[in-house]
Amino acid sequence: MALVVQKYGGNALSSRDGVFRVAQRIVDTYNAGNDLVVAVSAPREETGRLVGMTREIHPVSEGRISDLIISTADQLVAGQLSLALTSLGYKAVPYLGWQIPIRTDSVASHSFIQSIDPAKIRSDIEHGAIVIVAGQQGIDAAGNITTLGKDDEDTAAVALADVLQADDCEIFTDVDGIYTADPAVCAEALRMERLTYDEMLELSRAGTLAVQTCAVEYAMKHDVELHIRSAFTDGPGTLVTKEESTMDANVVTGIAYDKSEAKIAVIGIPDKPGVAAKILTALAKDDISVDMIVQNVSQAGLADLTFSVKKQELSRAHAITRDIADELQARNVVADERICKVSIVGIGMRSHAGVAARMFSALAYNNINIQMISTSDIKISVAIEEKYTELAVRILHETFIPDSQPKAVYAS
Repeated sequence: MALVVQKYGGNALSSRDGVFRVAQRIVDTYNAGNDLVVAVSAPREETGRLVGMTREIHPVSEGRISDLIISTADQLVAGQLSLALTSLGYKAVPYLGWQIPIRTDSVASHSFIQSIDPAKIRSDIEHGAIVIVAGQQGIDAAGNITTLGKDDEDTAAVALADVLQADDCEIFTDVDGIYTADPAVCAEALRMERLTYDEMLELSRAGTLAVQTCAVEYAMKHDVELHIRSAFTDGPGTLVTKEESTMDANVVTGIAYDKSEAKIAVIGIPDKPGVAAKILTALAKDDISVDMIVQNVSQAGLADLTFSVKKQELSRAHAITRDIADELQARNVVADERICKVSIVGIGMRSHAGVAARMFSALAYNNINIQMISTSDIKISVAIEEKYTELAVRILHETFIPDSQPKAVYAS
């Protein structure tokens, strides 16, 4: 008998029919002879409604109170799913984070899981119950209810799979696996049977939204294999696992894009040590992350510094940068929202030369100008004008993915 941890959320649980569809899938897994623990998260719309309601009462909500309110969204879907299973004749035991307990730090709305006590869950499993866990919440050392944050909804399922030593951890999403590109943009996209933690992590950071970055990081650290599957259709999905010796035969695994970035160019700053650090430190103090960075060659003692930030942080970042630029007597500060980051990812890039040259040549041949570049050992990202996003993805898919077909299967 296998122990399976499943994760459902979002659109899968947004309606009565959706709740019963998930319940039936759970029942099917249970009837196949598996012990089952299910982590759930509320639809984004419900969480957003609670956040909006909270801000209507007080525009700057205190973290502890805000987490208390937001946590009720997961409580609702955990109860609904448990009732659906009960109506189908199965024993379901729902838990909130503090009841298990899932212990976290005290960072409001973005807490980190520190430990999980599996005793109650194991006892319920031994008595034949299906355990349902409100998966986006926990409790801190002071006894306060905490939430993991909207980008960490999958992490609890991975952490449960780790502490329970589960045989399988299935993340059910709106898509039926991880594709070599966004199928909505590239009709030739292929669904991958498997990829490494490192590849999934880079694809997630680069804009692939099927599984969250924090969950992949946790899975990689604790060696928890992930099955990314559709909550709406049957199918094998994609296995995310540790690297194997045969997996580096493919140069590029996938292409991702991210339209959520913008760029800021600081023109004519003094070309001397500490200038770039002063700008980036000021941004970091306001919790603004910088992605790609380019500094040009000095001319007449002056240089230009260009970097990217998230679009939702552009206004704050622009204001902070202008203040520092004025101190430095820079010539100008220019902000631009009309960019997109396009990335190619693959562990085979470690052992193959000329990948960047092929990427840049393919874009140049199609008159797509590269504005910024960033690299890692398995990823190359470029910033381009946003209007060329779809064309760039298709070009790069045509350029690289045919080499990777032994690792992929055609999308269903």
